[in-house]
Amino acid sequence: MGPGPSTVPARILKAISSPTLGHLDPQYIGFMDETCEMIRQVYRTSNALSFPVSGTGMAGMETIMVNLVEPGDEAIVMVNGVFGGRMKDVLSRCGARVHSVEVPWGESFSRQHFADAVKEHPNAKLLAVVHAETSTGALQDLSEVGDIVHRAGMLLAVDAVTSIGGHELRVDDWGIDAIYSGTQKCLSCPPGLSPVSFSPRAIEVIEARKSPVQSWYLDVTMLKNYYTGAGGRAYHHTAPINMVYALREALSIVLEEGLDERVERHRQMHQRLRQGLESLGLKYIPEHSLHTLNCVSVPEGIDEAAVRKRLLDEYDIEIGGGLGVFAGKAWRIGLMGESASEKNILTLLAALEQCLQS
Repeated sequence: MGPGPSTVPARILKAISSPTLGHLDPQYIGFMDETCEMIRQVYRTSNALSFPVSGTGMAGMETIMVNLVEPGDEAIVMVNGVFGGRMKDVLSRCGARVHSVEVPWGESFSRQHFADAVKEHPNAKLLAVVHAETSTGALQDLSEVGDIVHRAGMLLAVDAVTSIGGHELRVDDWGIDAIYSGTQKCLSCPPGLSPVSFSPRAIEVIEARKSPVQSWYLDVTMLKNYYTGAGGRAYHHTAPINMVYALREALSIVLEEGLDERVERHRQMHQRLRQGLESLGLKYIPEHSLHTLNCVSVPEGIDEAAVRKRLLDEYDIEIGGGLGVFAGKAWRIGLMGESASEKNILTLLAALEQCLQS
């Protein structure tokens, strides 16, 4: 019940142990195409270029940035935690001139923050924002952001690592041009792949580049031939075959439950956990909390690391500590995918109560 990875169901562990096929084997290509189609369904998008990047969520982040941004481009990054800061870092390494809009950790951005940002930096090529900030547990409303960004002639890039499969996420309806996530959070799949999706608008920007993509491994101009079959299944790199098996099974489980039903389950489990934590006297840090990642302040006089160690050693429960400015001051409790269950919640609350009383 930490900030990830979450518990992996037996079905997915069985899938990952299936016999390894070649990355150009027709049967495997069929599995991969099914996986890409399910990524589109979970993202609620019709984007043809939707595929699993070979690497964790941070590889997805780099894929988005290195393909959309060239040296000298301007970019806006909304920073309210670790992962907004990381996007700023990656964009800087791409040679972009980065304009950061920052609010205190734990807060979310208002509509006005976005409107002011695009007005102040009209030459920016894209605006990047985290939908679910794992470091603070803050949820960002994106329902109106796409319109603001597009009216300014920019692209919208989104980090959805901790929201895919656990929160409402509508790529097409919200006007998201490029998005990345991870497998190990609400999809309850082992870490190792990053589902990404690019809108037609984003692809036009990539195809109009004046300079080569700085990363050969993450160059979408080559990867799209393998994942979409455009111009034939061109070999690029050996795909992580068995991880694709695992992701295919994980996405199947998500769609069998139903996206709306799964989001509602995470909401209900969050409310149950929140009620219990607040009854123990714990206070949530973000005003707009994620359902999937619950960030609470550690009470005065409590050794937060000692409590986490006791939970792990005595009760076999893992929760996370704070990052950055929240180090030593917060607990981050995950309710993701398979781990988001009432049984887990009741067990944690009982164990945490014991730890806080003694």
